[in-house]
Amino acid sequence: MQVSAYLKLSVTVAVATIALKTGAWWLTDSVGLLSDALESLVNLAGAIFALMMVTVAAQPPDDDHPYGHHKAEYFSSGFEGVLILVAALAIIWAASHRFFDPQPLQALGLGVALSILSSVLNGALAWAMLRKAREHRSMALEADARHLFTDVWTSAGVVVGLGAVQLSGWLWLDPVIAIALAANIAREGVLLVWRSADGLMDRALEPEVRAEIERTLDGFRHSTIRFDHVVTRRAGQRRFVDMHMHMPAGWSLGRAAAVRGSVEQALMSAVPGLRASIQLLPMDVEAHFDDPKDLL
Repeated sequence: MQVSAYLKLSVTVAVATIALKTGAWWLTDSVGLLSDALESLVNLAGAIFALMMVTVAAQPPDDDHPYGHHKAEYFSSGFEGVLILVAALAIIWAASHRFFDPQPLQALGLGVALSILSSVLNGALAWAMLRKAREHRSMALEADARHLFTDVWTSAGVVVGLGAVQLSGWLWLDPVIAIALAANIAREGVLLVWRSADGLMDRALEPEVRAEIERTLDGFRHSTIRFDHVVTRRAGQRRFVDMHMHMPAGWSLGRAAAVRGSVEQALMSAVPGLRASIQLLPMDVEAHFDDPKDLL
């Protein structure tokens, strides 16, 4: 199943969980369950936007975007993070009113059962989506999966809290639980926005991937071949590495190009989704790289 198929499934599950959680809130009049339903509404909006951005990211390069559209996925993650923050504020607003005007809760058994059913759906989908996100290095899919996991923990907290309300009779616990859960999902929203911004700033590849690149280059290093200025970055699902490869000035262009082709092929085989750009230089020539003087 492709990334877009998982996001379409996420939209379907979000609609189902909204129906279940709205029904739970309507039956119980619990502001805690209302907060849970609001977060599922955010799940739906986030999944729809993620699907749109994944579609954009999959488009091939064009004249205006010669390096592709891979970074579109970061906009999805940031958008979902902002939606989570808005939902958290809405939950706090609703819970603060209920805190000063507690209301008795009704039909808790059926309401909790509906909430648990929605959590099972979200949990199963989130687990599958996170595995797929790691396989395809999809930021949009990972963000949606992590949000679903947050929703599962939110629902679990609501269920535990409602049980405490039922046992103690303290109605003020319901809005307090809602506010605590709002703070938790707000934290997740901030993390998603930060990761989105970090990705848009051309973050380097993961340490284990950079180590694999170095191991591959070690297989070509020789007294006549050396590499320097090795830099990496990530754009959505695509990975990039740029470097200088130095070799004897007396080598023919054909021989140098053949060696470079072998290095590029080895790198792309070792690291899936990698695009390597290698600049050829004579052994005794050093190219400028991020020299402040070059910016003048």
